[in-house]
This record gives sequence, structure tokens and C-alpha cells, in this order.
Amino acid sequence: MTPDASGASRGAGLLKRISARQRGQRRYFRDQAFHFQTLRALNNIRADGADTAEVLTTIGQIREGDVQGWYSAWTATAERVLERAGRTGDARSRGQAQLRAHNYLRTAEFFLPPTDPKRPTTSVRNVEAFEAGLDALGVERERTRIPYGQHHLNAIFYLGQVDARTAPLLVLCGGFDSTLEELYFVLVPAAHERGFAVLTFEGPGQGAVLREQQLTFTPEWEHPTTAVLDAHFASHPQQAKTVLIGMSMGGYLAPRAAAFDRRIDGVVAFDVLFDFGTIARQNMPSLGWWLHARHADALLEALIAIKARFSPGFAWSVANAQWVLGTASAMESVEVLGSYTLAPVAGLIKADVLILAGADDHFIPASQAADFARALTSARSVQLIVYDAASGGAEHCQMGAQSLWHADLFDWIARIGHGPDLERAGSCAAVPMASTPSDGREFHRSKKTSEVKHL
Repeated sequence: MTPDASGASRGAGLLKRISARQRGQRRYFRDQAFHFQTLRALNNIRADGADTAEVLTTIGQIREGDVQGWYSAWTATAERVLERAGRTGDARSRGQAQLRAHNYLRTAEFFLPPTDPKRPTTSVRNVEAFEAGLDALGVERERTRIPYGQHHLNAIFYLGQVDARTAPLLVLCGGFDSTLEELYFVLVPAAHERGFAVLTFEGPGQGAVLREQQLTFTPEWEHPTTAVLDAHFASHPQQAKTVLIGMSMGGYLAPRAAAFDRRIDGVVAFDVLFDFGTIARQNMPSLGWWLHARHADALLEALIAIKARFSPGFAWSVANAQWVLGTASAMESVEVLGSYTLAPVAGLIKADVLILAGADDHFIPASQAADFARALTSARSVQLIVYDAASGGAEHCQMGAQSLWHADLFDWIARIGHGPDLERAGSCAAVPMASTPSDGREFHRSKKTSEVKHL
């Protein structure tokens, strides 16, 4: 390369770096966990659960990786919003403020260790704000306790406006770290805009069931789901169809339940989680397996503790796994999660199935979506959608792109004939499927016909 050419190359590289710095930023924090939880807070804007400026002002007070600073900043914002709500006369404005405060308090405690004494009081306050907000907004609902052995599960039923004889009941459960109240923002307002009723519930390992009863997760999610559906249909008319939607780890939980409960006509993996055990094993470094094989687990735990000091996301994942699974060590968590795989039961699912996945999901490899689709050998139909970065839905659970996945969900409900708009559902033409699209964006399969679409 000549001196002139070399200089030109360096100049072009400098201009490229300057140009990149002049562009807007897509991330709120360098740390993926802090960035994602900020997106999660913002995700509730459409359902009156956040305001952009409040969120941006809050994170502007937080140092990268400072868990206690994260708690203090979000709590301070919630306090300001609640104080303003207390002197707001307009009921709707007051209710919206209380829902935002609920979201900020839920976000505040997220990274705290399970044993942090601030967790119980913050949790109580965020539930109180949630209930007050829905009361002010006039949201009709029924909160119930469902017997479950010596324990109980919790559910909230949000009444719909469409005739139950023609519209499905949408049932929503969360995952590894969700709360019963958070599920309202995920789906209920959007479903109500379309007239659907929604039943949300939390089972073992989730929300107040975990916090108040210390009841940890079970891989046999058909048991809590059956208890919830039995209790609901004992006091409400059975609707035309039942569609079960599982969020995050619920992408394993909901399909697992659908494999055994034939009342579930449609199941949605939002997002896919075909095999949690594989993910857990892959996240354990080779040194960890080497130490475990030599019975040096004490040294392994010491190394994990050192890494956790420098990574809030890693620290949270280790501590939360032990809390929700009831395990005593990181290695025990990995071993227990080996039971959370759909491979042995996917072939038992006979319902219509919608699989969603994000191409840049930092928890679950998008490749698990195709693995799950291939395993659904008895399903009535299968639709798989993988969202790329350009769509805005590439994050885990399409965080920050709620309208995107909602559009696909409600189109799918109509398409498979489970929605009230049956005429529209029947108008969707199908074509023979030659092969799964190489980009994995979307494909449909049914027993009689198949459809391939590139979005």
C-alpha cells in the first residue's frame, strides 16, 4: 500500500468512527442486564405503566453496575410519582400515575439479593400501588386464591366484552422472575381493546407464591395450570376456546402444560424455551465442570462469587436461580434445570402452537425455536416467528416492541379460528411448504396445509 493510500485508509477509518459517535445510541447501559431491565420498564408505556422522561431521568442517576444505586434511583422516582398521584384529582391521571409507580417499584427491587430486607416492603408497596391504580381506572377484575395442596396459587381474571361463546379465554403465565401484577401490562389492555377476557396467574417459583409460601418451581407445570383452569371454570362459563400464553420461562411452562391438558386449544411460547438445561450447562464454563468432576465445588462457588462482584447480571441470575428453584449452589441449579426440557413431551401437544423468538435474545438461543417446531409432530398447526434487529423485536420477549408481537398474536388467534373474527381467519390462504425458510423469520405448518411467509 502506498503512503497516500495508507493515509487515505486511516482518514476513512477516523471519519467512520466520528460518524458512529454522532449517531443516536441504541443502548441505555453497557451492561446487558441493566439495559434489558430498562427496556422492560419502558415496555409498559403503552399500558400506562411508564413515561419515557421518568425512565430516562431515573437511569441518568444510576452508575453502571451499581445495584443499590439502581434501587435508590427507581424508588425515588416511584415516591415522586406517588406523591403527585396523591394530589391529583382526575381519577384517570391518578390511576395512571399509580401504575407507573408500581412498575418503578417492581423495577427497583429487581437486582436486590433475595435476602435483602428491602425486598418484602417494596413488593408490598408495588402491589398496593397496582391495585389502587386499577381501582382508579375502573378496571374490572377478580383476584382469587386457588388451593394447591397445602399451598395456594394466585390469579387475576380480567373480564372481557366479547361473547364467551365466540371468543377464546386468554390465559397468561410468567416465567423466571415475573410477578402476577406485571402480567397486566404484558397483555390485558391490548386484549381488552379487542374484547378478550384474560386470566393471569402465578404458580410455584413466582411472585407472592414464592415470597410468601417459599413454594419453588416445578418442571411439571401441568399441575398448577390444571388447578388454575379447574378453579376458574368451576365458577365461570367455559369459553369457546382456551389459549395459554407463556412469557419468558413460560415459553417452557405453557407448552409443558398444553402437552397434558386437552382444554388448551392454542399455546404460545413467548418466547421459545425448548431446553433450559442445555442453556444452563452451556453457561457453566469448562473450568466449572472440571472442578465439579474433582469434587471441588467449594472452589467453584468461590470463583462464581468473585465473578458476581463484577457482573450484576451474572450475580442476579445465580442468586435468582437458587431462590426460585430452591437450590443451594450454582451447580445444583444447573443440574435441576436439566429437567426443564420439552423434548420428551413436545410430541404430545395437539393444540395450535405459536412460537416467538428474538434473533438477539441474550437468554435463549433463537435456534431453539426451530428445535421446538420440529418436535411438534402432533400439533394441529405450528407458526414460528423469529424477529430480527430491524423489526425492533430481536430482544428477549420482544422487549420494547410490544405492539409488534401483539399484532402477530392477534392475527394468529384469528388465523387459526380461535378469535371472534372467524370470517377473517378463514380468509387466510395456505400454500404448500417446500422447506423451512433459511432465515427462520416465519413459517406455518398444519396437518393438511402449510404456509411460508418472508416478512
